[in-house]
Amino acid sequence: MVKIAKILFPVAVPEPFDYLVPDKMKLSIGDFVYAPLGTQSKLGVVWGFVEREDTKKLKQVLEHKRARPLNPEILKFVNFTAQYNCTLQGSVLRMVLRSHKALEPSPDVTLYNPTGQRPSGLSAARKRVLSLADIWPARAGEIAKAAGVSSSVLGTMTKAGLLERFTAPLDPPFAPPNPDHEGRDFELTPKQINAGAKLQALVQQKSFNVALLDGVTGSGKTEVYLEAAAQALRAGGQVLILVPEIALTQAGLKRFFERFGAEPAQWHSAMGDAARRRVWREVHNGRARLVVGARSALYLPFADLQLIVVDEEHDGSYKQEEGVIYNARDMAVMRSKLAGAAVVLASATPSLESLTNARSGRYHHVILPERPGAATMPDVALVDLKEHKPDAGRFLSKPVIDGVTEALSKGDQAMLYLNRRGFAPLIMCRACGERLKSPDTDSWLVQHKRTGRAVCHHTGYSMPMPTACPECKTEGALTPVGPGVERVAEEVSELFPNARIEILSSDTAGNPQAIRTRMAAMASGEIDIMVGTQMVVKGHNFPHLTFVGVVDGDLSLGGGDLRAGERTYQTLVQVAGRAGRADKPGRALIQTHMPDHEAFVALAAGDREGFIAAELSMREILGLPPYGRLAAIIISATDAAKANEFARKVLNAAPRAEGIEILGPSEAPITILRGRHRRRLLIKAEPKVNLSAYMRSWKSRIRAPHKIKFAVDIDPQGFM
Repeated sequence: MVKIAKILFPVAVPEPFDYLVPDKMKLSIGDFVYAPLGTQSKLGVVWGFVEREDTKKLKQVLEHKRARPLNPEILKFVNFTAQYNCTLQGSVLRMVLRSHKALEPSPDVTLYNPTGQRPSGLSAARKRVLSLADIWPARAGEIAKAAGVSSSVLGTMTKAGLLERFTAPLDPPFAPPNPDHEGRDFELTPKQINAGAKLQALVQQKSFNVALLDGVTGSGKTEVYLEAAAQALRAGGQVLILVPEIALTQAGLKRFFERFGAEPAQWHSAMGDAARRRVWREVHNGRARLVVGARSALYLPFADLQLIVVDEEHDGSYKQEEGVIYNARDMAVMRSKLAGAAVVLASATPSLESLTNARSGRYHHVILPERPGAATMPDVALVDLKEHKPDAGRFLSKPVIDGVTEALSKGDQAMLYLNRRGFAPLIMCRACGERLKSPDTDSWLVQHKRTGRAVCHHTGYSMPMPTACPECKTEGALTPVGPGVERVAEEVSELFPNARIEILSSDTAGNPQAIRTRMAAMASGEIDIMVGTQMVVKGHNFPHLTFVGVVDGDLSLGGGDLRAGERTYQTLVQVAGRAGRADKPGRALIQTHMPDHEAFVALAAGDREGFIAAELSMREILGLPPYGRLAAIIISATDAAKANEFARKVLNAAPRAEGIEILGPSEAPITILRGRHRRRLLIKAEPKVNLSAYMRSWKSRIRAPHKIKFAVDIDPQGFM
């Protein structure tokens, strides 16, 4: 019998492949190796070992990479993610191995620093170099570019003793967080201290625990879970704080710095390759102790993970809808279990699944029922648009306009929320009725007046805004229908010409530093009216904001979403919760055509329990989460007939099982996307059913023909 290494590659493969191990090569599980795959040599990970007699057709491992191996916990997590979500092991490993260069030690680089000497009679070039601020230490090219000098100037300045030259790692380590740093200018309230102590006690156990931190908006949930983070850091462990948006990452950096005296390592999609390499290496070697990032940070190779915090745990952004389809909140719970760590799920509007787990005793339930100090919850009222109709061509009712006026007259800030990017969600021809659609996609083009383009938000397709209708060729007949944030901001600028107005959406946000600057400007009162999408409502603390107006409260109730009521309630509670977070009372007005909807009634009455009871009752009757499980199959083909035919074959291949109900196939709400015709099946399962195992069995019976795609979505959050 010959010992065989099972190697998993970070490519779309379902399982590890077998390779011979050279006699002098000593390998362990988790080691990085190079092995032949097809005609190439690929980096892979040793996933295990077996013994075989027949080894004639096996290839040999080529090289053992001298780098710290992946620990058993992350290997188990890759396996679990693949099995639970019915996806390929190699695709999950690709999420872990984000930077191959990070396996190498950081290269050294030559840096310069001023020595402090500044003699008289300096040349203009030398003065420009020494006058640079917030750049040191820096590389020669960076200094020369910033000061507008040649590199030879730096050489002569070094010889003259004005600059010192030294060698340091290109990727410096992150400043270590100090769990006992006292940089905050406020004290925690007794209730916050008590909540923090409960979370610290769970971390101290160094075993798997889940806690739901359930606190009203502005109650100080961040400060409380940072106390749990401090406990994990004192024990020498690593902490991961997941946030749903990059904007929230930027907003929280100051609070993290105040608490720990150092900024955390950041991980998100806007990072460059160099930053990604640095973070991955430092996390893998256990030197990056505190990490804050978006959902993909969950797949970083932590050396000693002791706490995961999922901030705004209810947020739909934690669901990845493409590639490996997974819910980071649910995967965070499993990662903590495999690591023997604690996990804190924090939200002012917990998902009904998490809330049910907390109330049934499966999770610890830590509650913050009020805001600290003089801050109170905002008054929330509804504006019935059937009674308070905006003027023709306008979208703000008189009560909302009056609310903004009142806030500005007191020197306060106002926020207007509309979760629609661009100027108008529909472009229509007045002459022939044509609605502009994205090519090969069954969705409308959105007008972006700021850039002069028509854009598809599903595919990214963009074209210059036409002057004539593409169908009937009539000049000047195209007209915008409905509002986006740009159109609302245009209306606001006409109503309040002297106000400082800012739009914040993913189109206008810019890079992370630009987001950070804009949030700081809002927090300091440099902006009078913020008009924004969901980027403005998650976890931000604006002390001068006293009025919030929701332009279209009904927006998330459409589309056939089974969670529409819950999502609407959560979003609007979060939006309204931005107001009155300091010592000034706040209020929120929600424009709606459906003031009798249970979500709006509960909001206006402040009756969270009433809404939860009604929503759970409906879910129980229909067998929906948390009283049942859901999965979906999404099929797409370039031809509608082929999509229909394959969808029927998929349905006919379904295993027979009790406790399973299959709905469909039917056309997806967006029927055509990127030229592909889409069909969906929805699978409902009773709680006792192992839905992932059922879907894996079903998937194993299906072989998709060429050019037909299908994907499995466990616990779907959206239904587009």
